[in-house]
Amino acid sequence: MNDYRNNLESDLLAMIDEFKEYIDLYDLKNYILGLIFYKYMSSKVELYLNKQFIQNNLKFDKANEIEDIKDDLKELTLENLGYFLEPRFLFSNIVKKANKNELILDDLEKALNEISNSSLGRESEEALIGIFEDVDLKSSKLGNKLEDKNELISKILIQLSKIDFKLENQDKNVIGDTYEYLISQFALSLDKTEEFYTPQQISKILAKIITLEKNKFEEEKFEEKKFKGDKLKNQKLKSVYDPTCNSGSLLLQVAKEIEVENFYGQELKSTAYNLARMNMILHNIQYSDFDIQQGDSLEKPMHKSMKFEAIVAKPPFQAKWSSDKKFLNDPRFSDYGKLAPKSKTDFAFIQHMIYHLDENGTMGIILPHGILFRGASEGKIRKYLVNDKNYLDTVIGLPANIFYKTIIPTVILVFKKHRENKDNILFIDASKNFKKVKNQNMLRESDIDKIIEVYSKRVEIEKFSHIATIDEIRENDFNLNIPRYVDTFEEELIDSNKIINELKEIDNKIEAIDEEIKKYCDELGIETPIIK
Repeated sequence: MNDYRNNLESDLLAMIDEFKEYIDLYDLKNYILGLIFYKYMSSKVELYLNKQFIQNNLKFDKANEIEDIKDDLKELTLENLGYFLEPRFLFSNIVKKANKNELILDDLEKALNEISNSSLGRESEEALIGIFEDVDLKSSKLGNKLEDKNELISKILIQLSKIDFKLENQDKNVIGDTYEYLISQFALSLDKTEEFYTPQQISKILAKIITLEKNKFEEEKFEEKKFKGDKLKNQKLKSVYDPTCNSGSLLLQVAKEIEVENFYGQELKSTAYNLARMNMILHNIQYSDFDIQQGDSLEKPMHKSMKFEAIVAKPPFQAKWSSDKKFLNDPRFSDYGKLAPKSKTDFAFIQHMIYHLDENGTMGIILPHGILFRGASEGKIRKYLVNDKNYLDTVIGLPANIFYKTIIPTVILVFKKHRENKDNILFIDASKNFKKVKNQNMLRESDIDKIIEVYSKRVEIEKFSHIATIDEIRENDFNLNIPRYVDTFEEELIDSNKIINELKEIDNKIEAIDEEIKKYCDELGIETPIIK
């Protein structure tokens, strides 16, 4: 991490610490993250338009006053940035008013609305419409009086104005990565169970697994081309999809492993949906290259007929769905003859994702450990996936207490429609490989490397991994519980002399207590109870 990003993170965390005294952290999250995004979008407009007039020593605000070019300026900005802001709605100008203790809420609200509404009819519309709906400037959470609300928001903007985003001179992902870091810190600090972030250590494993085959193919091609003296074009992943994309962290982690052409996602909760779109934009993903939709991907899927080369997901734990019988006619579920129960959506998400997986694709999903052995309809779906379709490739057991606000053990399941290793399934038990950080278990880099190496080389390591044949799994009646396949039992050495000495010590203590009881009974003139 470079010094600038380190300082940026420290400054923003210090700002959050300052303002959590005035507003609940859960609500502060929406204002801080929303206003950071506003500053970024405003700075982009100002930077872009100032560059257009640099030769004439003219700034955007002055150029915008020239009637002959005013409309052209707006159109130019919309074409290149996908949105527009009038000079009076720029972050820098609203901060000037805040520094003078003027009322800014009305102008700020108009500024946020203009970013969204100016995109109407443009390619950027779906990416920006309603993106600031969680930044409610009229909310009583900011204070009871208009003056209180204005004062608090003004202070936040003034503090933000002191932090230089350096958009011209920094790596294009610094702001985006810092933003994602802040999201993770909010997730870690909040007591509420809202899930809007997957820890990066888990995202990294999933992303590496999903892209491993593609990257391996790229390396082989590189060696071949190098031998022939030919040039090699960069390998790309055509598409990656997350049906429960939360703040988009899984999708963006995949892009850190390989170049991605198009990102697709769906998210039920509006706050996480807005964060996902902000996260994409802050990572410089073009509007045309991502399609994030809001809604329940099981009940109302928004990418119905699409197939994706890579799919990743961490569905919400213990979620429910309708499990309506109408879904037995839905092509996502109809082949199985069974639906996931109403109380658990785990297999419903697996079925949904497999339907959307391209024939040459790889899919990874994070689920509670119980998915491996629960019976009834889930057991029948699991058997169909393993026995009839043979899609399950790898089962990876993760440590308990590795996700924010839940201690349940989890697994990563890897599915492929066309597998190289059709006669077996790889089991990895990484549940004991972690370090404890305060109240949270965390995977170290060495733990991640070990998982990826075993997955890549598909090797057996005693007490860590096992390659189970499909026949072996049949013998276990398609129960995939990892201890059935990876024996991690450690024999405990018993020191018999130590135990004998401890028993003698206990016996001596009992005799001493008996003597005490006899003494008190003699003083009271009563018969001593027979203890031995």
